[in-house]
Amino acid sequence: MENFAGDLEYHPGRALLYLSLATAALCFWIFSPSQKKFTAIPLVFALGNLTLLLKGIFFLRKSSEGLGLSEQELGNLSDPTNRKRLPSIASQAAQIVQDFGTGAFLLWPLLNVGKDIYNSWSNPPRFPVLLTGAILFLLGWLIRRLTSSPPA
Repeated sequence: MENFAGDLEYHPGRALLYLSLATAALCFWIFSPSQKKFTAIPLVFALGNLTLLLKGIFFLRKSSEGLGLSEQELGNLSDPTNRKRLPSIASQAAQIVQDFGTGAFLLWPLLNVGKDIYNSWSNPPRFPVLLTGAILFLLGWLIRRLTSSPPA
């Protein structure tokens, strides 16, 4: 739970990074050739874009500053010496991979809605998108687990 709460704290710098990566993922999907736009990899980027965008917006919310903290920790929040440190760059990169994979892993059912919008799309690549999302999620989780410091 502590990792989850730490990943949702107010942090404008991380928000800018997440929003930039969401824009890049969306651009990958938009600028894919039209005959390839609805294949597995561009769809993974489109769905990953949604989760990066939502998390980037959440990082901009000041109201998320004390999420997951006890009352005592919340009282000490105004003291800059008591603030939680950011994780290492490797751990942050792993978290971004995990968040990106979460989009395809959790949002793949939206591909059924896409069939209604894109009429010539008779067989959406549901399983490859789900599998790619699950692999990215697990890879991010594994790297994050390997790079995190052991609890004191």
